[in-house]
Amino acid sequence: MQIQTSVMSIGVTRAADGLARRAFSADDVQRMLESGVVGEDENFELIEGDLVVMPPKYAGHEIIKTVLGMAFIRSAPENVIAAIATTLQLAEDVLVEPDIAILPHTIFKGSSTYFTRPHSEEIQLLIEIAQSSLTYDRDVKGRLYARHGIKEFWVIDADERITWMHTGPSGDGWSSIVERGPQDALTTPALPGFSIRLGEID
Repeated sequence: MQIQTSVMSIGVTRAADGLARRAFSADDVQRMLESGVVGEDENFELIEGDLVVMPPKYAGHEIIKTVLGMAFIRSAPENVIAAIATTLQLAEDVLVEPDIAILPHTIFKGSSTYFTRPHSEEIQLLIEIAQSSLTYDRDVKGRLYARHGIKEFWVIDADERITWMHTGPSGDGWSSIVERGPQDALTTPALPGFSIRLGEID
């Protein structure tokens, strides 16, 4: 996908098959933000050089994110942070904004003028909550996170309250993908003692 930019807005175009398109970098995105070419409130991700415009979030998505995020925050020990919708730079051409990320509390220390760049071994868990973006999160983000060695990745269907728990990244795939229903308890090695059932969220 090609992105044409204008001041404070992103116009979306799609390249014809077979034609080259410009690959953006995280540094390009930073310069566009600093110059006002794109606004800080514009929602997009950088996926291996492509700027992908993300859809607005529906209420069903936001209630799951809020309640789940609060539960993680309550369960996190002092050396761990549950970051909500934070931008992570995984490579020179990858910027993602998972709905929830479980990270060491030191991750945001350092320069405040650059994107957060955690090492894969520092990322304990990434969670994507999906309604309109379910295929994108399961396929594109699933391959991307496996490729970057994320040790645990959840995709949550906000409508059906189904969770796919990915572990054991290998190449572009996972050695284990376990499906949990709305009444199944969700737990993670990242936070011993944490447990929640999505079906109990009103």
